[in-house]
Amino acid sequence: MSMPTPRDLFARFQRKVLAGEAGLDEEMPAENVVVEQPFAPAGHRRAEGRDKVLAMTRAGREALPLEVEKFRDVVIHETADPEVIVVEYQMVAALPGAGIWAQAAFALVLRA
Repeated sequence: MSMPTPRDLFARFQRKVLAGEAGLDEEMPAENVVVEQPFAPAGHRRAEGRDKVLAMTRAGREALPLEVEKFRDVVIHETADPEVIVVEYQMVAALPGAGIWAQAAFALVLRA
């Protein structure tokens, strides 16, 4: 079985988010994964290690009961390293039952 490419992992992330699940599953992050979110509240800006990152993504999904409707303006930039891509995208989501829609822009550096 071949290793997934960074594009494969991003596509899997998109499918999971659009299905209402946490974007990461047990198999996606490496044991030594690091996630940095520079605009998150203090104490939540960096998570290191698979267990902490998975717990963070599950908690984040539970705390924001949004229905992500679509990813738009997705731009994938290749890098000199075939294991790394940089992805720019926007997520459009709704708060169920409230009639409130929002969108947010993201940038992701992904290594497979």
